[in-house]
Amino acid sequence: MNIKSELIIEAGRTERHYWADIWRYRELLFFLAWRDILIRYKQTTVGVAWSIIRPLLTMVIFTFIFGRLAKLPSEGVEYALLVFSALLPWQFFTNAVSGISSSLVGNSSLLTKVYFPRLIVPLSALMANIVDVMISIIFLAGLMFWYKTIPDARILVLPVFMLITLFASFGAGLWIASLNVKYRDFSYIVPFMLQVGLYISPVGFVSSIMPDQWRLIYSLNPMVGVIDGFRWSLLGGNSLLYWPSVLMSFIVSLFFLISGFSTFRKTEKTFADII
Repeated sequence: MNIKSELIIEAGRTERHYWADIWRYRELLFFLAWRDILIRYKQTTVGVAWSIIRPLLTMVIFTFIFGRLAKLPSEGVEYALLVFSALLPWQFFTNAVSGISSSLVGNSSLLTKVYFPRLIVPLSALMANIVDVMISIIFLAGLMFWYKTIPDARILVLPVFMLITLFASFGAGLWIASLNVKYRDFSYIVPFMLQVGLYISPVGFVSSIMPDQWRLIYSLNPMVGVIDGFRWSLLGGNSLLYWPSVLMSFIVSLFFLISGFSTFRKTEKTFADII
């Protein structure tokens, strides 16, 4: 005899069984993430290779402008490696924030017809971007082999900086996704903000060029400590890491995550009515 489990929608269920329902709907989570991956590269000639081509072109441009023309210091590291190792967390952050911020509006038909924990939608957008960063990591490994750069034991700390990146991107994405449901202007503001962030974050240069009296304030940008941490873990060099900025990145990213989730939960009940 086949016994099918049933989900009963009752008053207050979303408060009492929220996390249990997320686990119950895990197949939907994976399906939405896989769908986002397929849609992103559908009818493209080179497919997932775009996840490498975009940061590769950015690396070439930044290496030429900041490394060759401006001749900014690279702390003894090949400038191409310096830039590409920074692009790993930055590209994940920007892609994740963009995907999460538009995920609710993009799945409006699903939100208004079917019950499931709404957090699954931004979670699926976050998971879809993990695939891109994994492909980029493989390319970076080949680039490091080309430049004969071998990471040491500090690479074991890399997951910590990855986790901080997840906190920052998911928290910021939840904030914007919640606001974007009601104020669609954010769909135009977010790309502009992320473009500005690319140039004020230490992607094309090392953060050590910042004057000491401004460096901690500069670290309020959570990606500063994360980018420095990625470079320190992968490329070595003690001068690449400023520990106060790592601590500041963790605090700001955790604040984004907690406040973003809180805002999302407070506005979640109104999504189906507004959207």
